[in-house]
Amino acid sequence: MDIELLRRLCETPGIPGREERVRALVQQVISGKANNAGRRRSAASGASAGGDLFDEVRADAMGSLICTRKPTTKGKGKPKRVLLAAHMDEIGFYVRHVDEQGHLWLNAAGGFDTRNLFSRRVLVVTEHGDLKGVMNPGGKPIHISTDAERTKVPGVEEFFVDLGREAADAKKLVQIGDYVVMDEPFIDLPRAVVSKALDNRFAVFVAIEAMRKLAAGGRRGGHRCEIVVAFTTQEEVGLRGATTAANAVGADLGIGLDVNLACDTPGVPDSQRVTKHGLGAAIMVQDSSMISDYGLVTELCAVAKRHRIPHQRAILARGGQDGASIQKANGGARCAALGAGTRYIHTVTEMIDKGDLQATIDLLAAWLQSVE
Repeated sequence: MDIELLRRLCETPGIPGREERVRALVQQVISGKANNAGRRRSAASGASAGGDLFDEVRADAMGSLICTRKPTTKGKGKPKRVLLAAHMDEIGFYVRHVDEQGHLWLNAAGGFDTRNLFSRRVLVVTEHGDLKGVMNPGGKPIHISTDAERTKVPGVEEFFVDLGREAADAKKLVQIGDYVVMDEPFIDLPRAVVSKALDNRFAVFVAIEAMRKLAAGGRRGGHRCEIVVAFTTQEEVGLRGATTAANAVGADLGIGLDVNLACDTPGVPDSQRVTKHGLGAAIMVQDSSMISDYGLVTELCAVAKRHRIPHQRAILARGGQDGASIQKANGGARCAALGAGTRYIHTVTEMIDKGDLQATIDLLAAWLQSVE
């Protein structure tokens, strides 16, 4: 696995509505010398060539990157169109106010548990460059606060960013609508990777690695279906980019690629763990946005067993992913969701088991080859 690519994806800032830097990185990674057929198809469609991984690449009005890989082997009848959705955005904040002292006040873009926001280093992305700062809630420090004040959990609206600059400097550099992300490094551990934004740069990485696997396989990497990968926008605020992408693509089959919960940690009953690290790729049966097509779940499990790929089924009581938009687009599509169990989700310490990560890549590539 190209862990350095995963690092770059996770450390690149991009919140809902401001995914352009992530999109540019993805375009850079998937670009290359296209073959002549790919060039001809791209020129005819008005799209750009996508190198060895894709025949066509285009960005839609929502900013999602729509990448198409044509069938490489012939099958019976019209090839099925498979849409894979991997959202590029991470949870973050927009600057809503800069006060007279130069503090930045924020509006959330995505869901936060504010218990995880205390004393955080952040990056403020502006037209003048990226500015480092710290985030804290308003209130007294431990030395002068009461017991009641120390146990209160503040709301998101109570957090501010301090840039460590003169107020005039802050007001000159930062404007309403600039955005803020956590500023924490990616960590490569012996058995796991840890980072902010693994939700959902994990899925972007999985989609790219699976396409690389198919491309590197030559004839052994052949597939009879047309594969469309949508690197989507604004998932964290309501599956918005996936909705427009799915309606435009008109897929027969869909896979939502996203992280899943792994609550296999102290303090959580085993019955609520959802997935467990080390058991392989997570095949989603149900979440709050979608009930997967049972036939596709069965197919994914069968492919995993045939190729001896570790896998586990999962049901997530709360939470959704882009597959729900594919399922409901146009006349509907058969959909499932695939991912890897992730500990400490929506924090700066999101953690994925490396074996589960590899299993997700392997299962996605193998299933795509099996689609008739």
